[in-house]
Amino acid sequence: MSITDSLQSTVQQTSNGLRIVPESFVKHLPSITYQQGVLTIEDTSAKQLVEQYGTPLYVYSKKAILDAYKAYTDSFVDIEHQVCYAVKANSNLAVLKILADAGAGFDLVSSGELARVLAVGADPSKIVFSGVGKTVTDMQAALKANIGCFNVESLAELDTLNAVAAELQVKAPISIRVNPDVDAKTHPYISTGLRDNKFGISHNVAVEAYKHAKSLDNLQIVGIDCHIGSQLTEIDPFVAALDKVCELIDALQKEGIELEHIDLGGGLGVVYIDEQVVEVSEFANALLPKLKQLGLKVFFEPGRSIVANAGVLFTKVEVLKPTEHKNFAIVDAAMNDMIRPALYQADMAVIPLNSEPKADIEEQSWDIVGAVCETGDFLAKKRLLSLAVDDVLAITGAGAYGFVMSSNYNSRPRPAEVMVAGDKHQMVRQRETVEQLFKTESFFELY
Repeated sequence: MSITDSLQSTVQQTSNGLRIVPESFVKHLPSITYQQGVLTIEDTSAKQLVEQYGTPLYVYSKKAILDAYKAYTDSFVDIEHQVCYAVKANSNLAVLKILADAGAGFDLVSSGELARVLAVGADPSKIVFSGVGKTVTDMQAALKANIGCFNVESLAELDTLNAVAAELQVKAPISIRVNPDVDAKTHPYISTGLRDNKFGISHNVAVEAYKHAKSLDNLQIVGIDCHIGSQLTEIDPFVAALDKVCELIDALQKEGIELEHIDLGGGLGVVYIDEQVVEVSEFANALLPKLKQLGLKVFFEPGRSIVANAGVLFTKVEVLKPTEHKNFAIVDAAMNDMIRPALYQADMAVIPLNSEPKADIEEQSWDIVGAVCETGDFLAKKRLLSLAVDDVLAITGAGAYGFVMSSNYNSRPRPAEVMVAGDKHQMVRQRETVEQLFKTESFFELY
């Protein structure tokens, strides 16, 4: 059997497992379309972007970011609310500035993220500081910035924050993150609301935690917080979590503890390929009746649903390596640039710059892999594509947990980032150089 016949046989045998992404898929990608068969972001040709900036390359759409943010503000217009964008999803200054100018607040998990949002002129009163491991330095920086609220995640944190606030002679505004033990029905690595997860304070001890917080002189109780996970595609887990938090609010009122806001966290999912995802408006319609009854200001902390489908990672095919068992397309991006597939088996769409397959090259099943020396270095598997060396592919849904989770593993410089607005585009992070990777290192010279 010839190599060609073997490859064709392999494709036929594995056809049931192929991930075929139709051209119509792009309807799920705001601001990303095929225009005259060529992939376009807003009004800018993807071909133009990769020619000017090179690959690997992250590209974001300003319009898609703002439209996703507006979906929340429009859906919850009937109640007092604050959208606090989860900075961990994508912390590029250009992304943060766009959202700050639109009126967004921010959800942080480090003093580094705090510095970023302050650098773009964010309103400190719209900042909430989450995270299980806040350090004294984190607390000091946030208190000095006069942020809106700390989402406290342990009894020990209550005492530490109280002591830090006392040293600065201020009161720290707090909510307690309650773990409702609700199954978000998502990947275990991004589930945060079960009793086995490290996040929050158990539902059954939350009232005692609030009573303890009330006894501390330098804490001011302002809210209650709940976050059950990420990439949620159903409404029921949110409703179940809200019901449990409402029970706690009633119990707290009986203890004389009044709240100003309820924080429902983030977690709404997005369409990566073929997921059935609830719309923000449907999410709002399910929660609004109960939220209106509460009469509290409502905070949301969306991240992925704001930026995921606003971003694309472009990568060039360097080597085509067909084998008797499968075909590898080795590209210039790798797991250090986009770790989601390797980390938690994320299934992301891979689409070509041109919508029509090449007439002279047969479509075959390809695993899209990088050059990093790990078997786990893959970006996608079993994709039906017509490929040639130097082709550029677009990995969609890359705006969230893409660049922010990238690394320099194998001493690989990280990609550039570009923002597109209409037919205009600008580099918003320069591509790293190899020399920059060891600029802060030195030889050992103590002989």
